[in-house]
Amino acid sequence: MRIVSLVPHATELLFALGLGDQVVGVTHECDYPPAALELPKITRDKLPAGLGPAEIDAAVRERTERGEAIYDLDEDALADLEPDLIVTQELCPVCAVSYDEVQEVAQKLDRCPEVIALDPKTFGETMSDIRTVAQATHTREAALDLVARQRARVDRVKIAVKGVRRRSVVAVEWFDPVFVAGHWTPQLIELAGGTDLLGFAGEHSEQLPWEALEAARPEVVLCIPCGYDGPRALAEAEQFTDNLRRIGARETIALDASAYFSRPGPRLVDGVETLAHALHPDRVPEAPGRVHRVML
Repeated sequence: MRIVSLVPHATELLFALGLGDQVVGVTHECDYPPAALELPKITRDKLPAGLGPAEIDAAVRERTERGEAIYDLDEDALADLEPDLIVTQELCPVCAVSYDEVQEVAQKLDRCPEVIALDPKTFGETMSDIRTVAQATHTREAALDLVARQRARVDRVKIAVKGVRRRSVVAVEWFDPVFVAGHWTPQLIELAGGTDLLGFAGEHSEQLPWEALEAARPEVVLCIPCGYDGPRALAEAEQFTDNLRRIGARETIALDASAYFSRPGPRLVDGVETLAHALHPDRVPEAPGRVHRVML
């Protein structure tokens, strides 16, 4: 089977199911696992490089309100790859080429590949996506094994933080304007031994004023700007130290959002483990990811 992945978390999932040798094309943002970097890229970003948070937000809003795509899909390159299966998403127009565009392009191809869309809004639905991809790729046994391993890791964290005093958390997914994380992130916080004060599981991330974060009075501010790695998340947080200082939290931490929170793939479990370590290092002494402390 020849597979094209048009969303980074699908690429990660395909490799986790042992299908890496069948993936023939990916997006320009697919950077994990490292082998994905060697594959042909069939998308590109339409936004200019070097924009700040407010400029990115404005550019995205402007394009989406006009019904324009954020990414370009190279239709000729896609046709040359002759895929049997295209994996895309419907959740977020900012995250990938739109599902409708992919469907339209796929119908023009000689082989008319199957197109499946992943649309998770909760942590449980991200696990269900494993089964969805497995059904399309005939990898049932690999999927059952992956799900079992993911659940076992989550269970170990739940046992480790059982009975602990839960720490109140506000998760900042973007800084200018401020968005607090929704979808699966509040559940990850809960699993890690925290309580999300402003986010709602299964709902869209919500834009709020800084005053709302101050009024929530969280013990921990989690800085996970969408699509950024740990050092970039820390750098973004440091640009807003005055705002973060006014919140009055005991701790402000930045984590690798791209790897562990923004993408609803297998590494969300790494996010649970890393966040549990950040919130309760006495209970979870080790973690797969690095915790960056923001000095306010």
